[in-house]
Amino acid sequence: MEYNLADLFESVVDVVPDREALVFIDIPGTGAERRLSYAELDAAANRIAHHLLGAGVSPGEHLGLHLYNGVEYLQTVLGCLKARIVPVNVNYRYMEEELVYLYRDADLAALVFDAEFTGRVAAALPRCGRLRHLVRAGNAPSDAPDLPAVAFTDAEAGGSPLRGFAPRSADDQFIIYTGGTTGMPKGVMWRQEDLFFSGLGGGAPTGEPVTRPEELAERVAAGGDGITFFPVPPLMHGTSTLTAFIAFDFGQRVVLHRKFVPEEVLRTIEKERVSSVSLVGDAMLRPLVDALSGPSRGTDLSALFSVSSSGAVMSETVRAQFAELAPGTMLLDNFGSSESGFNGTATEDSGPGKGFRLRVNDRTTVVDPVTHEPVKPGEPGRIAQRGHVPLGYYNDPGKTAETFFRRGGERWVLLGDMATVDEDGVVTVLGRGSQCINTGGEKVYPEEVEQALKAHPDVYDALVAGVPDARWGSRVAAVVQLRAGAAEPGLAELQAHCRGRLAGYKIPRRLVTVPEIRRSPSGKADYRWARTVATAAEEEPAAAPRSVTPERGARR
Repeated sequence: MEYNLADLFESVVDVVPDREALVFIDIPGTGAERRLSYAELDAAANRIAHHLLGAGVSPGEHLGLHLYNGVEYLQTVLGCLKARIVPVNVNYRYMEEELVYLYRDADLAALVFDAEFTGRVAAALPRCGRLRHLVRAGNAPSDAPDLPAVAFTDAEAGGSPLRGFAPRSADDQFIIYTGGTTGMPKGVMWRQEDLFFSGLGGGAPTGEPVTRPEELAERVAAGGDGITFFPVPPLMHGTSTLTAFIAFDFGQRVVLHRKFVPEEVLRTIEKERVSSVSLVGDAMLRPLVDALSGPSRGTDLSALFSVSSSGAVMSETVRAQFAELAPGTMLLDNFGSSESGFNGTATEDSGPGKGFRLRVNDRTTVVDPVTHEPVKPGEPGRIAQRGHVPLGYYNDPGKTAETFFRRGGERWVLLGDMATVDEDGVVTVLGRGSQCINTGGEKVYPEEVEQALKAHPDVYDALVAGVPDARWGSRVAAVVQLRAGAAEPGLAELQAHCRGRLAGYKIPRRLVTVPEIRRSPSGKADYRWARTVATAAEEEPAAAPRSVTPERGARR
């Protein structure tokens, strides 16, 4: 047995076959529930795996998952892993041109898609010559174009529920496509052994990783159940799928909703006695706070041990509001990426004016982006991780060479996040280097300004981008979504609010209010959209004059 995700899952199934593995509630939709034990989920995955192999999809070929959350998603991922077919996540918000790019870039041979995406799939298909096998989940709308797709129910019915697969390997791949917030999406190629240790914690995210594959099932057999994980974001966001697999590695239960509806999420937390919720920053936590303060007031959260965020930081204000409503729940800001898995968790003293401070694992450090040598305490560099890291980006040797390197006999990945490290090894994340705003020679990282803005009681959400400025090169612009019913605070008020939290050159010089901040389905920021909106908006009245120091030309 090797560190192969399908082998590891089957080893858990064999020791707790009757334990509940997956609960799916179709929200919004029919509200119908579907519950599967470990043995039932294993058999369902076997069925889809045998169908794919019988349809001519070969081990090593790529299959796209163009699906909302549901049993079909995890069932198909597991079926791919069992058959040694490589699963590839597809952003379900993509339109025709974006889908053509991803289908072709990923060399998809097969696609499993939700029926409501039939029109988009049909439009993209003629330009995707490698894509030859389609499986459709659900019933297509009556006006949908005809497609040579097999119904998911028929694929299930025709596949054997038994295993009987060829031997697998720790080298079998799992590809996670990034969200493409700074360009077109890139496919991160993971060996399954590396993903198991970096993305899934080696079978023990908060303890000692297993030392041999068989130990995983031994731990499950020796332990109990009673822990329920609820990944709220879409499964096509890598963190949610990995959260589900962490639960499976523990032999515990996963709860899923088809879509995010705050009141229904809270109802499910109470009803299913959820232990751990994963979400993406304020984009999901703030609506939960609003629901707890209003229509869902009094929801029993006594079983909820932790709420963790990755992909976006929870703001100080929203954390405090949630902590008051759910005082027994731990709030965790985790740091990681599609390229590194999990790196660390924010310290308690993180926040506006202090930065996003992390206790990182012993494989993560801050390095000079050119020499790849560790930086001295206080010097800026880029976060890097060694050891169990991806093989590179699929179909992109250029970006692979820029991001992955070898040093000291180990493989390393160089992340896009700028950071410093102090004498105690605590890492302060400055922000994505690609989004850094250079204003008069000073560097401003949007995330820090966004945290300060979101601490204002009338600000619901915010993104920050740089816009052209004749004098300073760029100026800081804030794109803000106000809370429902709030009066617009105006630029001067927000500047005054930020002044006690940020250096003068970081304070926004332009304010644009919008009905809704645009984010990905997983809650990640769309900075290209924010920059376009901010640049196109009319100029706000000029801010107060800024003094210039002779030696640096920087604003105070």
